[in-house]
Amino acid sequence: MKLSIIIPVYNEGKTVEEILKKVINEKIPGVEKEIIVVDDGSTDETREKLNKLQSKSFKTILQDKNQGKGAAVLAGIKNSTGEYIIIQDADLEYDPKFIRQLIKPILEKKSKVVYGTRIKRLPRLAGEEKTFRFLLHYFGNRFLSLVTSILYGQWITDMETCYKLFPKVALNGVRMNAKGFEFEPEITAKLLKRGYKIMELPIEVKPRGYEEGKKISAVKDGSKAIWYLFKYRFTD
Repeated sequence: MKLSIIIPVYNEGKTVEEILKKVINEKIPGVEKEIIVVDDGSTDETREKLNKLQSKSFKTILQDKNQGKGAAVLAGIKNSTGEYIIIQDADLEYDPKFIRQLIKPILEKKSKVVYGTRIKRLPRLAGEEKTFRFLLHYFGNRFLSLVTSILYGQWITDMETCYKLFPKVALNGVRMNAKGFEFEPEITAKLLKRGYKIMELPIEVKPRGYEEGKKISAVKDGSKAIWYLFKYRFTD
């Protein structure tokens, strides 16, 4: 099986080298990896580092200007050749070692869509996890996941997770509109509406603080997510 790993990056010069090395070095038995890095108009040293790292181990797509995470992911999917797609953030919150765990139910034909859920536990209330912003994001995601569950009839604990593993064919004939972080509710809504059941497996993450470059806004992007969940429940 061939797996396309899409890595959207925007001003991730501090972490892009390390995440690429981790993804390249991660061995997944029975899986051929295709790594696609989409630079979404970075203005820091990200592109310089990608040029320095350039090798046959990954493809690079350069966006002329910053369009948003959703646009970057969709550009990666458009240029992918794998049967399955997974998104990998470049900020080191998500460890690629969990990809092997997430792909196992696919290889065993137990599921066609697998999400890595971060919310099988409560916040540890230490470090970044005790800050107001983190708690707002955490409980906001819990609420969004509850709304998703009610609207689409399947229990979901972590709708906003980066680790979404799904077959590329699932998007055949599907119009994707997302440019920014609204990609998360849109892809989830459209997978569920097409009849795919989402299996969730627990993963661990290392939360990045806003002072370290975290970009999603709990209030702004959370409000958009609610709107899109309702919108795509009743429209395409």
